[in-house]
Amino acid sequence: MSRILHIPRRFAIDEWGGTESVIFNLCKQQQSLGFQPEIHTSRALAPLAKEVWRDIPIRRYRYCYPFFGLSPQDIHALDKKGGNLLSLDLFFHLLTAPNVRLYHAHVLKRMGGAVLTAARLRKKPFVATLHGNIFDVPAAEAASVVEAQQGHFEWGKPFGAIFRSRHLLEDADAVLCVGHSEYEKAKAKLHHDRVYHLPNGVTPEAFANGDRAAGRQLLGWPEDAIAFGCLSRIDPQKNQLLLVESFAALVAAHPEKPLRLLLGGPITTPAYHQEILTLIETHQLSGLVTLHPAVIAESPLHRDLLAALDCFVLPSRHEPFGIVVLEAWASGLPVIASHVGGLQKLVDHERDGLHFPSGDAAALTAALARIATEPDFRRALATAGYGKMTAHYTWQAVNARLEEIYQLAEARHA
Repeated sequence: MSRILHIPRRFAIDEWGGTESVIFNLCKQQQSLGFQPEIHTSRALAPLAKEVWRDIPIRRYRYCYPFFGLSPQDIHALDKKGGNLLSLDLFFHLLTAPNVRLYHAHVLKRMGGAVLTAARLRKKPFVATLHGNIFDVPAAEAASVVEAQQGHFEWGKPFGAIFRSRHLLEDADAVLCVGHSEYEKAKAKLHHDRVYHLPNGVTPEAFANGDRAAGRQLLGWPEDAIAFGCLSRIDPQKNQLLLVESFAALVAAHPEKPLRLLLGGPITTPAYHQEILTLIETHQLSGLVTLHPAVIAESPLHRDLLAALDCFVLPSRHEPFGIVVLEAWASGLPVIASHVGGLQKLVDHERDGLHFPSGDAAALTAALARIATEPDFRRALATAGYGKMTAHYTWQAVNARLEEIYQLAEARHA
């Protein structure tokens, strides 16, 4: 049986996010077609070396950040978000793994370069997916990712040169971009024609049976509440602070309505989480805003929390794609999203969702007010979003296109 090796920077079940959803669902589709997909990654935030999760094998390897003087807090911060790690254990396993059809990297830098080098030495195809982490990231965000390693001498640069990390995207047999904005930028930057736009997907059936009553009971919300929510990483990129600010303005403008807000997801930046708590207290919203820990995607709890909402809000400062939008549509929800990155193409304003300028609290408040006061419009947006999702963004359709790209990559090695 042909093995397809997916290599992300990390894969921690308790830190589930969009990248984990993408990789897992692609693996399930490939498995259904008779291939043997596996996830090979570092032990960042998940020390268990081997596990099988929902029938998908996961193997994790020892790693380090090649900088002198990093504290445990620095390492944890890099584990959480964007650390440029080194895993020679992973490299040597990839180099010797039997029956490999193709190497699919979901990571760049040193780790991605190690995957590329193993693929080239084995004369196997190498495919790289950009999950919004190179051409479509604001400079301030990119700087914040590596903040923990600033001021520490880097001894790992020779490994970047050995693994040709800087040439990874030029050398790849296929470069996949989940967001249309990044796809356009990658096409303009790279000197080859092997760049493809491959959006994310969703499994509609996984969100079909959410229990609205159970979700509201869990959250302590009344049946007549008009509820907004954002289930995503608690992170400055997602800009939940703006959502709390706009929700507070909505509550002040409509004191007669039973309004509620849910924020949930893994906390990547504890200081930012504390800012959110402080803002909730400042606006005296503690009875109206609920913070919920991260949940596993497509789990019964995830379905019930989404079903408890009346609208999903994604106020990101930048967003390569926005897989949570698909999950919201699959749950029968309308969507409000900032007009950035992949969201600009994904959401069609006033047809299947509402856009607002990123960072504009007043515009977001106005969008929230339309949802809260126009139930027919709210239902029309949700219906249109569900139709778009089923027509264009199922994992089955996405994987069919991915298989075509795999075959093109294989043809370069025939």
